[in-house]
Amino acid sequence: MSTLGDDELSLILNRINDSNDRNSFSLVCKRWLRVEGQTRLSIRVIEPDSLHNFLPRFPNLRSFESTRFLSNAHLQFVAKTCPKIQIFNVNLKETRQVFDEFSNLSDSDDVGDEGFCAIANGCPNLRKVSLRRRKSAGNVGVISIVNKSAQSLTNLDLGRCSLISDQALAAIGTLRTIRVLNLDSCSLITDQGLAFLANGHCSKSLKKLVLTECDRVTDFGVSLLKQMSCLEDLNLAECGPKVTDVGGTSIASMKTLERLNFSWLINVTDVTLIAIAKNCTRLAAIDLTGCELITGAGIRAFCHHECLESLVLTSCYNICSDDLETLLTCQSLKCIVLDKGLKIWMPLDLQENISRFCQLNWR
Repeated sequence: MSTLGDDELSLILNRINDSNDRNSFSLVCKRWLRVEGQTRLSIRVIEPDSLHNFLPRFPNLRSFESTRFLSNAHLQFVAKTCPKIQIFNVNLKETRQVFDEFSNLSDSDDVGDEGFCAIANGCPNLRKVSLRRRKSAGNVGVISIVNKSAQSLTNLDLGRCSLISDQALAAIGTLRTIRVLNLDSCSLITDQGLAFLANGHCSKSLKKLVLTECDRVTDFGVSLLKQMSCLEDLNLAECGPKVTDVGGTSIASMKTLERLNFSWLINVTDVTLIAIAKNCTRLAAIDLTGCELITGAGIRAFCHHECLESLVLTSCYNICSDDLETLLTCQSLKCIVLDKGLKIWMPLDLQENISRFCQLNWR
């Protein structure tokens, strides 16, 4: 075995996919430990305070993940040690109790723009980035990541990063490679931010956009989204009462849409649904939870839709049994989700008939 060089050992190790087997490989001797570290491409960090002890073993990492609390110093060390990182996921997934404790920490204890700027400068080829739930992630850090990885960034998740505003969207709008953008609960975003996206280069590349709970946007900003030429998945759930049929009918002109979430848009009516059913011929799924103005007239518009597979009607109380029965003529339909409170008044024979035709779920 002494005749095997590092390259040969690396070739052997590349054929070992099981993490336990790789760990066993690394325990053979110091040399095998070193080779295993040099060929490791991904890591999930559970104890950030131990980074200095183990991270130098893995200089060629492509993927870094940690769901734990991090500091700016932690990320500065990561950026310096692992410059080849392409997937950077620090989505915070702690328990609610720990999260409440974390909320009392000072800004100096919470990873923020200083740490994210270090990642941007040290790892300039990022492809997928998730800063989800990092309360101190602000415009400066995001803009730095966007600018430094402008030629490679395809996925960006800023969900529940409450400091993100239109300033960050101005930079994101310049990206030519971005495909997935999650702005869930970024409540500072306004119509101006949507304008940056709709009028920027990203309008020609973005396929999925999540704007859940961005409740400062209005019909004006939503209407601009029709300029996105290849958008397939749009989530406008809980964007507030200022999104009405004006914005809804504009969205209906987007023929590339395949998935649409209008949950709790209380001022969207059948007018929007009829337009969507007519124009969005590729639509496979639509969620209308809580759209209280929707009636049977809007639902019946989908009777002969050729692609619709999933229809969610939870908390929609202006729909009757006859309306649901007409949906059985939609041959592509695979799943209907209804409010469980409606189960008691729906005739059992209709429930059985729908269940024979497609999956019937109660929520």
